[in-house]
Amino acid sequence: MRQNPQTPGRLRPIDLARRHGLSTQAVRNYEAAGILPAAGRTAHGYRTYAPLHAHALAAFLALVPGHGHGTAASIMRAVNHDDPEEAFRIVDESHAQLLEDRRTLQAVERALRDLGPGAAPPPDDASSPGGMFVGPLAGKLGIRPATLRKWERAGLVTPSRDPRTGYRVYADTDVRDAGLAHQLRRGGYRLEQIALLIAQVRAAGGLEPLAAALRDWHARLAARGRAMLAGAAELDAYLRQAHDGH
Repeated sequence: MRQNPQTPGRLRPIDLARRHGLSTQAVRNYEAAGILPAAGRTAHGYRTYAPLHAHALAAFLALVPGHGHGTAASIMRAVNHDDPEEAFRIVDESHAQLLEDRRTLQAVERALRDLGPGAAPPPDDASSPGGMFVGPLAGKLGIRPATLRKWERAGLVTPSRDPRTGYRVYADTDVRDAGLAHQLRRGGYRLEQIALLIAQVRAAGGLEPLAAALRDWHARLAARGRAMLAGAAELDAYLRQAHDGH
């Protein structure tokens, strides 16, 4: 990185900005947000930065892809306030969230396998000509009918009504969605989380089209994990630089 030739060892905002394709205003904003340490000032009030600031900016930009802008900013603020333990706690929480996301994906895949072509068909007496009634479906899943009605209120299933009796009738897609909800509830997932997944299944047109989305989900989690490693390396370099007092 080029230094200001008139002030050896000092870096101008433009020097930091150019290296990362940023604007000088972005660099000033990062300083104001506590992502960079406070800049020095010349006798005329102009900001001056040091190599430590360059390390801080590199660390922040490396943390963003894996942790997100807000979390990366919180990590850097903690470090710049001389609270590395808080920074490590935030990093740990972010890693824990990635692990939870991986577990969610695994639970989804298990649930989808259970609902695939090899899944057991419903009993012959569990359906009406238009689908399954609430009692037989609840019995099939081993839950109470009241649970299915609760899932209906949450949007997990959308049964129709038998025109003669007014009873709820669950079509094949409702049976699929109820089975998926049951698997995920057993895994400890909240109704709002399950509702989002089921919305994806419906938008994809069923389970088979969802395979591409699951592959993309795997790829995004892997990319986050790799980005976290890269961010950790830059953060460690910054911590070393700050500790050495350079």
